[in-house]
Amino acid sequence: MSYDSAISALSDDALKFVKDKYVVGLGSGRAASILVKSLASLIKVKKYEIKGVPTSLQIKLIAQKEGIPIIESDQVDHIDIVFDGADQIDSQKFIIKGGGGALLRENILFSLAKKIIVIADKTKFVKYFTRSVPIEIHPLARNSVYKTIQKLGGKPSLRILDRGYPFFTENGNIILDSDFGTIKNPKELSKKIKQIPGVLESGIFLRKPDIIYKAKPGGKFEVI
Repeated sequence: MSYDSAISALSDDALKFVKDKYVVGLGSGRAASILVKSLASLIKVKKYEIKGVPTSLQIKLIAQKEGIPIIESDQVDHIDIVFDGADQIDSQKFIIKGGGGALLRENILFSLAKKIIVIADKTKFVKYFTRSVPIEIHPLARNSVYKTIQKLGGKPSLRILDRGYPFFTENGNIILDSDFGTIKNPKELSKKIKQIPGVLESGIFLRKPDIIYKAKPGGKFEVI
């Protein structure tokens, strides 16, 4: 089932939070791609001076194609608002990200953001996390991190591309997608993961969104 019509509708609604001169964080993925195109239209209509901070090359290319001026996160001391998607959202409003491999950059933008708006379709909402947790690690730490995650009760798996090559992030790192079963205490698990030497980022994001948009069938959406 496609939620694109709902994502388009809620993107237009979410952009009411964007003001002139804003620095806007641009997340990765399908929902973010739709929102970027809506943002470009808003900029043209309102004649806003907006700067976008991308989390990935994918979204950077889309933003540049749409005419949105781009800067990097190391060029700003804050981001006014971040729009991003999620792979899962639990009942505490913690989120799992990293399905696209941009979790480190996305978390950096979250840390700089004054306001975070997350967009996701209704299938991403769960009581407890059940999907694997992406963990970005330095390639030299692959074996040691792998063994430590197993000791924590996880089942790590090196992310592999369709052609059989390891997936590398834009930062030159690798990802272990780690199955911990049902996660009832994501805060504690994330803390343990990030203490492992060689781990650069956990896909469990503990900074909760300020606003969550839930896309529903039939072009409808809910604001949480």
